[in-house]
Amino acid sequence: MQLKETFESVKRASKTLALLSDVQRNEILLAVADAILNDKERILKANHEDLAKMDPSSPLYDRLQLTESRLEGIAADMRNVATLPSPLGHITKQKTLPNGLRLCRVSVPFGVIGMIYEARPNVTFDVFSLCFKSGNACVLKGGKDADCSNREEVALIHEILEKYGVSKDVVALLPATHEATGEMLNAIGYVDLCIPRGGRKLIDFVRDTARIPVIETGAGVVNTYFDKEGDLEMGRAIINNAKTRRVSVCNALDCLIVHQDRLDDLGPLVAPMAEKNVIIYADNRAYAALNGKYPYLEHATADSFGTEFMDYKLAIKTVDSLEEALAHIDENGSGHSESIITMNETTARKFQMHIDAACVYWNAPTSFTDGAQFGLGAEIGISTQKLGPRGPMALEEICTYKWLIEGEGQTRP
Repeated sequence: MQLKETFESVKRASKTLALLSDVQRNEILLAVADAILNDKERILKANHEDLAKMDPSSPLYDRLQLTESRLEGIAADMRNVATLPSPLGHITKQKTLPNGLRLCRVSVPFGVIGMIYEARPNVTFDVFSLCFKSGNACVLKGGKDADCSNREEVALIHEILEKYGVSKDVVALLPATHEATGEMLNAIGYVDLCIPRGGRKLIDFVRDTARIPVIETGAGVVNTYFDKEGDLEMGRAIINNAKTRRVSVCNALDCLIVHQDRLDDLGPLVAPMAEKNVIIYADNRAYAALNGKYPYLEHATADSFGTEFMDYKLAIKTVDSLEEALAHIDENGSGHSESIITMNETTARKFQMHIDAACVYWNAPTSFTDGAQFGLGAEIGISTQKLGPRGPMALEEICTYKWLIEGEGQTRP
């Protein structure tokens, strides 16, 4: 392994994090948050170098872009993480056995967390804040599109760590190469957990290649069902927010499912999206209902459904019943976030009980699937798997536990 020395250094440094108190960790996080704003020009300059290499029309451009307001939001999230209770040292189970042995299960860090992500420079700060707060060291592997931004951000973090006498090796940024990804995925004994955050292609590659534990996150094919008893004005706001708030994120709406009884309302339901030039790929019934009423209308194909667009594009599927809507989501969803718009509580509860996804909404947009919005401070990713954490992953989700056993000389018969 070409990067073995890096992995060894991070592993050693991870042991030193146990020597820090939560107060010290919080002080350092607040110092990094201050530095993000005080040194924002250097971060934005590096980000502009990355942006200059990308076509502004690319759906990834928005995801790559940092602005003053976004840096303010990142700093605010980091400060919020610093205010949260420590996830470490919590006693999650405790008992005394008949033989007198005292058992205690306590929360501890994983150790070293490896993060693989694409053109998302905000993730660098989010991962650092959550890992540092939870006593984990981190190995970061960003995409080449955001390499200048990521390197400047990690350099800033290193400066603050050294100022406070903490080893900078608790955060390492790997080269933005495929080879570095492969080495991380084979870093047995050094990286305790790998979390990929990106599109389906990246997630599949990591899952199929890794020899270290992996938690799948990210890929979101998101559906919203507008029921026959849905409120029109509520639906307009929810659908528009879910689709157009930020199209490049994993909680953005990809497919609107509409009950056939509401096709007459489809025009006004989707009208707000025309202001953002959203292209709609409609099935035959939806196309007929929107023809002449919506300016950016195209016929749907088989590929329109089950696609994570990450762009100003939306598929529309017409169904005859709730059951048909559920079947469509079962076949085309990714287990990320799904929503129903209806005033019928029985229908909503049936939808929420049936849908197999990390986050299931009733009369709210999927844009809320976010660690900060859930009150978790920030997130390291959205887990779409069932083994281990599910949904937004924050402090508690990147901790494990160990058993502490106390005896008085007992021996096993």
